[in-house]
Amino acid sequence: MPSAVKDEACIEFLQWALPRLGLRWAGYRKVRRQVCRRVAARARALGLADAHAYRQRLESEPAEWRALARLCTIPISRFYRDRNLFDCLGSAVLPALAQSARERGASSLECWSAGCASGEEPYTLAIQWRIQLAARFPGLAFRVLATDLDTRLLERARAACYKPGSLKALPQAWRTEAFEACGGLHCLRAEYRSAVTLERQDLLEHLPGRQFDLILCRNLAFTYFGDELARAALGRLASRLTPGGALVIGVHERLPEPAAGFAPWPACRGVFRRAP
Repeated sequence: MPSAVKDEACIEFLQWALPRLGLRWAGYRKVRRQVCRRVAARARALGLADAHAYRQRLESEPAEWRALARLCTIPISRFYRDRNLFDCLGSAVLPALAQSARERGASSLECWSAGCASGEEPYTLAIQWRIQLAARFPGLAFRVLATDLDTRLLERARAACYKPGSLKALPQAWRTEAFEACGGLHCLRAEYRSAVTLERQDLLEHLPGRQFDLILCRNLAFTYFGDELARAALGRLASRLTPGGALVIGVHERLPEPAAGFAPWPACRGVFRRAP
């Protein structure tokens, strides 16, 4: 019973707090316990008894909202997450984008992984390109900008060493080729890291200074952001996407309305093409 009471109190707190941060309670329903543990730890660190007392602190000290926003970041990442999506990227999306880049005389294929967490997504792209596609497009460089707000996650990405469980979905041949064993961890070889640049960035406050052929923003803006922030995020992403380029979102996400200028990529769930 005490745990049920705690859960009910935390749900009430999140349903009050999340909209004030521009976030959606529905997106947090399945991960609420993780956020609740963080909120409880923060309350204890401040010498507060419970979520109700923490709510009072937020109402009296507006600066604490920034700390709460950090607590609501949910990084869930692993290599080759959503296998069907990466299969489709390798067989259809990346080859089409590479061919378009070559036809317009570009020297590189530019990708952006927004909300990259500890680096599994951008490194998956780098591995996929080097092993599966690079030989088909000689002379075309492949570059991935990987951004996240959390500096701790970015440090893990820079280390590029992962527990075996994080690599389970990656094809065995790719694991063997791209990683080396390092004391119980699997560390990405330098030649696969070189395509990826890691930067701290808040999607809603900063934008990269260049255009991209492929942008991935999965299980972030269109899961956790409220309608207004989600539309703002889509507009910002679209402003950095080359006409004809591809936007990848989570396979269970939907683009906010209106999503003018985007059409589903045929047979690739979660991939949308920006109109030329």
